[in-house]
Amino acid sequence: MSSSIFNTNSISISVSDDDSDELGRMRVRVRRKRKKHGGQRGRTGFTQRLIRWLVKFWILLVLLPAAALLIYEATRIGRKPALAVNSEVNEVKKPNSLGSKEPRAKVKALNQANKSESSLNRLDPTTHVVGGVRELCMKLLPAEELEHLELPLNGESSNNLVKRLVYISDQDTAFRGGKSTLPWQRVNDTRFNLFTGSQTIDEREKSFEVNETAVIHCGFYSENGGFKVSDEDKNYMQTCKLVVSTCAFGGGDDLYQPIGMSEASLKKVCYVAFWDEITLAAQESQGNKIGEDGFIGKWRIVVVKNLPFVDQRLNGKIPKMLPHRLFPHAKYSIWVDSKSQFRRDPLGVIEALLLRTNSLLAISEHGARSSVYDEAKAVVKKHKATPEEVEVQMRQYHKDGLPEDKRFNGKKALNEASVIVREHTTLTNMLMCLWFNEVVRFTSRDQLSFPYVLWRLKVVKNVNMFPVCTRRDLVNSIGHLRKAKPLTD
Repeated sequence: MSSSIFNTNSISISVSDDDSDELGRMRVRVRRKRKKHGGQRGRTGFTQRLIRWLVKFWILLVLLPAAALLIYEATRIGRKPALAVNSEVNEVKKPNSLGSKEPRAKVKALNQANKSESSLNRLDPTTHVVGGVRELCMKLLPAEELEHLELPLNGESSNNLVKRLVYISDQDTAFRGGKSTLPWQRVNDTRFNLFTGSQTIDEREKSFEVNETAVIHCGFYSENGGFKVSDEDKNYMQTCKLVVSTCAFGGGDDLYQPIGMSEASLKKVCYVAFWDEITLAAQESQGNKIGEDGFIGKWRIVVVKNLPFVDQRLNGKIPKMLPHRLFPHAKYSIWVDSKSQFRRDPLGVIEALLLRTNSLLAISEHGARSSVYDEAKAVVKKHKATPEEVEVQMRQYHKDGLPEDKRFNGKKALNEASVIVREHTTLTNMLMCLWFNEVVRFTSRDQLSFPYVLWRLKVVKNVNMFPVCTRRDLVNSIGHLRKAKPLTD
């Protein structure tokens, strides 16, 4: 019975051959996985052996490439330099003794040309942020008001302490001191010549004295001093009441037509560009020929002969600083360096920078520095003048008591004179004459001498030293394209 019960409740499990095979395969698969894991351990071991090898022989790995490079450079030194291909003009040239200077100069010229093209004829206003608000750098009157703007062209301020200027010349026996024996600049190293007259130290000191009648040197000392213009040009300049002027001597820069002016300005303003014969020839070779009326575009071209200085920078100071001698009947003038394109209405500029601010003269603050003494160091560092001549000038200014202050009358004590706007009065004419004399006596870097003259001539207080932002709005800056050629005997 018990046997019967057991047989009834038991469960028989049969295992077929197929099931045995399946279990075998499972065991095989497990073993395969273990083999795969074992291969990974092998690769790890290989990596470790490779690292140990690299650590052991790293010196060889460094020295072999270095030795190969040294051998390559040694063989290169012995080779002749190959012909240099100038891709810019598609021509082949032999390298010259100047090394890379010629290609560098061409790249610089190409970059300058690209800058010129991108800067020319731009009229978009320049802005800056004031108190978190973006504003125009210079606010001109609306176009309708500019068309009807009438500037005061007659009379002079009654507040001028200087009533009359007497310019020293070799025709004045009171100041000549005998027959002139001054040298012609192009055959003598002295900076004084028949154009400037020979200003003594005592005369320099007296020139800063403010009297009702001031007796000063101011160029054009002798009829034989040079800077000759034709009678036709002289007659034209005598008709000008409002002047925008520039100059390019030595063929250094091209002529950029002024833009942005009103119809009223075109009728009232003289645009005059002074050239020498070198610039005339250079421009004619480019197809820029003076018309029968004496104009190229809006510019009246005045060709100057017998320039008095070998240094073309000094020659350029004559129209820049002495427009009252060249335009005797002008009431206002605007000077623009030849590296810039004037792009605003002259009437509006005079109204904004002079009349609105009650100023006699407007000139830009310097963009980089504030001290004359700091600027002197920069001039020497950039090889703009010799250390010796700068040292003589700074020593004299320090002896005279010029302070090292970086602010003057609440403004920067250093200026940048690429744009000058001024009213022609006896006081501003005197200031410009004294500035010219300092440039002749010392260096042609006029930013070194203007603050000194302004400091010495303390009665000139209403000078508008406008910010760099305003200067950038007045002109499109192109930069000097070529180095001006000096005069030769």
